[in-house]
Amino acid sequence: MKNKMKKNILITGGAGFIGSRLANLLICSGHNVKVLDNLSLQVHGEIPESSHLFLSLNPKVEFLKGCITDKKTVIKALDKIDTVIHLAAETGTGQSMYAIQHYSDINIGGTAVLLDLIANHPFPVKKIIVASSRAVYGEGKYKCFNHGFIFPSSRTENNMSKGNFNLYCPLCNEIAVEIATDESSQLKPASIYGVTKLAQEQMVLTVGKSLAIAAIALRYQNVYGPGQSLSNPYTGILSIFSNRIRNNKPINIFEDGNESRDFIYIDDVISITKKFVEYNKKIVDAFNVGSGSATDVITIAKLLQKELKIDVPTIITGKFRVGDIRHNKADLNKIENLLKINSYTDIKKGIKNFVKWVRAQKVNDDEFDKSIEILQKKGLFK
Repeated sequence: MKNKMKKNILITGGAGFIGSRLANLLICSGHNVKVLDNLSLQVHGEIPESSHLFLSLNPKVEFLKGCITDKKTVIKALDKIDTVIHLAAETGTGQSMYAIQHYSDINIGGTAVLLDLIANHPFPVKKIIVASSRAVYGEGKYKCFNHGFIFPSSRTENNMSKGNFNLYCPLCNEIAVEIATDESSQLKPASIYGVTKLAQEQMVLTVGKSLAIAAIALRYQNVYGPGQSLSNPYTGILSIFSNRIRNNKPINIFEDGNESRDFIYIDDVISITKKFVEYNKKIVDAFNVGSGSATDVITIAKLLQKELKIDVPTIITGKFRVGDIRHNKADLNKIENLLKINSYTDIKKGIKNFVKWVRAQKVNDDEFDKSIEILQKKGLFK
């Protein structure tokens, strides 16, 4: 890489699942990388400096331990930085529905601190990339055969408690069919997490435009792969399911098991994010980052058991979490046209790689039942 292409990059939340892998890729590509991370207990465990994510960071990465809401720490982190990749955030739909102030303080407040400093200090920042989420869409885009494209509101508790998990046209009440959700779709987040991610991306895009710098919101779909937390019971069904399987506990599947998600492999995510880091034209826009394919939860459970070679009972519970969506598949035309991307890791290959990594990790205590108990007590699990 020529020196004129080398960037000085800050990754907030850079010791996390996506951030640590991205930091290593950017270092190997010749960039200078600084990481700011608070090494949270939920992600890194009781001894964070010994977590596999922290230890995986390339020694060439400059690491700062601190919180995105601490102005003094962020000022230090922004020194000499021209590109910011803002990943620092609390994640997880279920937990966000009761840890409301915390999610707001970190996701919205932390973003405000970052942007305020960029706007009011002479840092040489020319580009901000923020990790948004498909959660900004809520249920996303559907089609009614009578009324065309629609954007349904969240499903009703009354229907779901009766085992009816479908989405309906608000005009004729006919069952709606899920289709790929594009970036021009209505933004109707169904969880506090989704609300905070929408606020994050709108803040970044608004400030980017006002400061005449590049600002890009990447609406990541369901990211999975080696390195994701195996102990956090609130994020990542592959981690949750694999942990249950390795503890020889049954897999409890919500709803009817036919709910689906767009799972995108971690290496695809960091490759795409790197392309935006190195993209030379100044843009202020939001993009879906996914695989363009949807896989139902029952299929995920079967693939994991097959690869782990462990059979456990799979229980379709019919229960549901408040804030969960039914289906999810990203329309990728916009990002594919810009970056000329045309291939993604197949879910079977991705799970094979994930399981190979899982086998090398210690078996964690299963915290899933405890997390469900908390949600149930708060009326968020029915």
